[in-house]
Amino acid sequence: MAERGALSVDELKKAVGDGTVDTVLLTIADMEGRLQGKRLTAEHFLDEIAHHAAEGCNYLLAVDVDMDTVSGYEMSGWHRGYGDFVMSPDLDTLRHIPWHPGTVQLMADLQWEDGSDVVASPRQILRRQLDRLAERGWTAAAGTELEFILFNDTYEEAWHKAYRDLEPANLYNVDYSMVGTARVEPLIRRIRNSMMGAGMRVENSKGECNLGQHEINFRYDHALATADDHALYKTGAKEIAAQEGYAITFIAKLDEREGNSCHIHCSLQHEDGSSVFAGDEKTFHRFLAGQLACLRELTLFFAPQINSYKRFVEGSFAPTAVAWGHDNRTCSLRVVGHGQGLRLENRLPGADVNPYLALAAMIAAGLHGVDNELPLEAPFEGNAYEADKPRVPHTMYAARDLFADSQVAREAFGQEVVDHYLNRAKVELDAFEAAVTDWEKFRGFERL
Repeated sequence: MAERGALSVDELKKAVGDGTVDTVLLTIADMEGRLQGKRLTAEHFLDEIAHHAAEGCNYLLAVDVDMDTVSGYEMSGWHRGYGDFVMSPDLDTLRHIPWHPGTVQLMADLQWEDGSDVVASPRQILRRQLDRLAERGWTAAAGTELEFILFNDTYEEAWHKAYRDLEPANLYNVDYSMVGTARVEPLIRRIRNSMMGAGMRVENSKGECNLGQHEINFRYDHALATADDHALYKTGAKEIAAQEGYAITFIAKLDEREGNSCHIHCSLQHEDGSSVFAGDEKTFHRFLAGQLACLRELTLFFAPQINSYKRFVEGSFAPTAVAWGHDNRTCSLRVVGHGQGLRLENRLPGADVNPYLALAAMIAAGLHGVDNELPLEAPFEGNAYEADKPRVPHTMYAARDLFADSQVAREAFGQEVVDHYLNRAKVELDAFEAAVTDWEKFRGFERL
């Protein structure tokens, strides 16, 4: 029997026949981890797309956040005529979308016309690392913990206000508060239940530290399924908020208070589902040692935006030191759980992270540690913000340079992928350098 929210092609045919489904969302994850794609009539999907494919302009992996065409990408550009790639449906991901009537959704893998993978696609980057694990008889399980800030303004109102003087849905710190979270429970409950209806296994929601800040957590799952759920959840939460007259932001650092994090839990499993870490301490230690060894050079995949680096502030629950500890939230890497639940938590990413790239980076780093039999240093105890440890890169410039020099990245992802995401970093940095900020205007308009 299909899980809650999931359905087979035969079940979709029945739903189309009885008129309960009329729309299919065929989606991909772009470089930002956002869902892009097409709304197809269900009949057309069943007749033409389900067992063949659709096409999409390959500029979807060669534009900036604003969807503007930019230069420097080998796989797509004016020099290649901005042709199509193939959107090959992953039928295993077909699911109901409760917040849109009569609608189902599924992910697509990207290929070229000759059937070869579009290697710079985030989903394919993660698939490649999962294939490396499969060669050893392993798979990765993961969970992502996304924080967001909720506003009483609509997205349109926020735009017209230039994102100034917005009204947070809570006016004080509601971390773990039952009274504070009750104020927005009608919306949060709808998001929780809608995600359950889409096949995600929701565990809980809770308030967080910043004004209007909340978090919804999901059960651990296979890494690819977790990344797919993460991308759909971000999209769905925004869409549901908009339907209810609210706005949600997943920006990493909105203001000088706590930022929006995305802590990523990860472990390895054997084919029978048992924990590799629980049964093999040496492998666990080497996998964790790989995280420490590669964290700085792979930070670009954990902190992909200019804004991401503003989270890394001492005493903010965002990490600044490359260190690991047992249940120590001041470290970049926190080991939690025991027995079959033993896992590591990467606290570096913010809520702006692309989950496919972050999970791929964690697997690549771990395999680097395993293959090179890296020894694990002793766990850090105490306040890692004050530690004499290597520091997390504090700018995208530094992260770009470390990624460019990373032999681990080239070996794990391939030079084409490294070049692609270095160009993405260049595009973001160029756009930032060209922008004149409000800070500069307030600082210099009169006084300089």
